[in-house]
Amino acid sequence: MKNSTKIRCTWCGTDALYCAYHDEEWGVPSHDDRHLFEKLILDGAQAGLSWITILRKRENYRAAFADFDPIKVARFTPAREAKLMLNPGIVRNKLKIASAVTNARAFLDTQEEFGSFDAYLWRFVGGQPIINRWKYTREVPATSVESDALSKDLKQRGFKFVGSTIMYAFMQAAGLVNDHTTECFRHSVLAKRK
Repeated sequence: MKNSTKIRCTWCGTDALYCAYHDEEWGVPSHDDRHLFEKLILDGAQAGLSWITILRKRENYRAAFADFDPIKVARFTPAREAKLMLNPGIVRNKLKIASAVTNARAFLDTQEEFGSFDAYLWRFVGGQPIINRWKYTREVPATSVESDALSKDLKQRGFKFVGSTIMYAFMQAAGLVNDHTTECFRHSVLAKRK
């Protein structure tokens, strides 16, 4: 989609928040564990919903989930989870809220085993982003061999809401995969960063 002289992926439409997310964040390789934890929790919260819904609630999620500090979230009690069910600023789904706490604990275990979640995660793409060359958004897959492997491994480690489709979206968002369409101005910018 065009906005001034920029051609973007069509999925972000014209919403200013969505365009800013597309232009500044989506697909940028992330190696910061707290940022990766945030993306993991938000992508799990998105299950069955549109991303823009979660994006509009992101600041509320940051406040509700201790600025995505996995150490603090891992300490959430059932009473704290119940209180979150009353928070209209987030998706009030008991399983998704509980999974954030479960995932925080599994995240910390994974950090301890590998030294960082980043070191664990980037092994699934050989340490470098996969640069796809899709011309149209409709060509972009919902899963990949890599997201299948990541999903399976995360589930074995006790993570929840980490199916292959969710993990592929996570990989796109965290820059493990560059799925900007080839005409999008961000594709070539990110392909050069490798």
